[in-house]
Amino acid sequence: MEGNMLNAMKYISIVPFSGLFNWDVKIILGDNIITSKKHPMKPFSYFTRPANIQKVKIEDEQEYKILGVRSYGLGAYRNRITKGKYLKMKVYQQAKLNHLFWCKVDTKNGAFGIITQELSDGIASSNMTFAELDISRINPDYLQLLFRCPKINTYMDSMVTGTTNRKYIRFSDLLNNVMVPVPSLEEQNELVKAYNDIMVFIKMEEMKAIDIDLKATVNVRNALGVAPYPGHIEKKLVHYIDYCAIDSWSVPQILHAENSPFGKSKFACRKLSDLAFINPKTDLSMLSYADNMSFIPMEDISDDYGEWIGKRVGSKSNIKGYTKFQDGDIIWAKITPCMQNGKSTILTNLVNGKGYGSTEFHVIRIKSNDVLPQYIHTLLRHFDVLSDAKKYFTGSAGQQRVPTSYLENLLIPVPPLEVQKQIADEYANGIEQAKQGYNKIASYKQDLKKNFETQIFE
Repeated sequence: MEGNMLNAMKYISIVPFSGLFNWDVKIILGDNIITSKKHPMKPFSYFTRPANIQKVKIEDEQEYKILGVRSYGLGAYRNRITKGKYLKMKVYQQAKLNHLFWCKVDTKNGAFGIITQELSDGIASSNMTFAELDISRINPDYLQLLFRCPKINTYMDSMVTGTTNRKYIRFSDLLNNVMVPVPSLEEQNELVKAYNDIMVFIKMEEMKAIDIDLKATVNVRNALGVAPYPGHIEKKLVHYIDYCAIDSWSVPQILHAENSPFGKSKFACRKLSDLAFINPKTDLSMLSYADNMSFIPMEDISDDYGEWIGKRVGSKSNIKGYTKFQDGDIIWAKITPCMQNGKSTILTNLVNGKGYGSTEFHVIRIKSNDVLPQYIHTLLRHFDVLSDAKKYFTGSAGQQRVPTSYLENLLIPVPPLEVQKQIADEYANGIEQAKQGYNKIASYKQDLKKNFETQIFE
């Protein structure tokens, strides 16, 4: 009998009476009930009430600032500025200072924001919801920090109803059933001030890392004796170019020959196709059908540092339809936005010296003893090249790619090898220092978030 009783106990959920604020089965049985030992738990109705929303009738030629809201407590933002004729709905809602703002048709991942003074001239569609905050009871900045807490996000996501992509929190549930820790207003102000004081320090560290990153870019320009690339082609009625620089009777190619980011270096320039094979064939005949190779999808190349961050493996039997490459190759993303984000790397230590991966990579294989792979990769990752390459996109919106011809005709300065090595090494050292700075900043932010959550919930 005792054993049967013990077995039955596992089907019984025991919830402390102090943890009950609503006689709702979903809430009582949920694993995400939050409590605070330090601060009273209050429903949103304690500091929030329905907003008196002013309606805005859309006029075709009038410009409007459309608001959106980011997940994970990152808050409200100005999504875009557009003319009324491009808006599907003809009546919008006017935001006001200190409104709480969220999407009522898909509420998840802490996508709540506070309307600041800067955003108070924005509007939102009827798919969004506003509520008015009572700032005598809640500091809007404190509430926004709460929305950044993973514990809050998990808890609020457990309160949603509806189907996939149409999950939402009913307004009445938010007001009456969602409970959050609410210290006194004085304590809220102190918590916000302490948080912001540390954020000032973090912002200063961010500026240092950005400065290091920028110097790495500038140092490459200085070493090659080139000016900052303007990122555009100057419009002229008459355009002159040296005949010797023309290798194709194509307007883009003619303009490219003159306006290549490094084309006016103090060192003699050569086309990249003279120095490297662009998208060459890769000989895999030495591998059997079952032999392993490295597999590199686009997501395994880091945006910021030109690193191969994954070490996946596949067999030769799976290579059909993929781009092939080998040790020593440079892979360079050709599709937007991966190209602009700097997804590229030099491949080393591939399994069996070979690999395959995304078809959205260009493959650059050095063929000349006059250049170092690290030097070429440095130039291909340089901001000026990434900015310039955008002008040569082909394809439709969202699926635009840099054509092979861009890389083939890209002018590369060819200094002595020792100078190339110095340029590549200094750039790599600068990027590594910036990386360490950014990693430190990420750690600071994580600690700050954790410390805030500890002060609230423990």
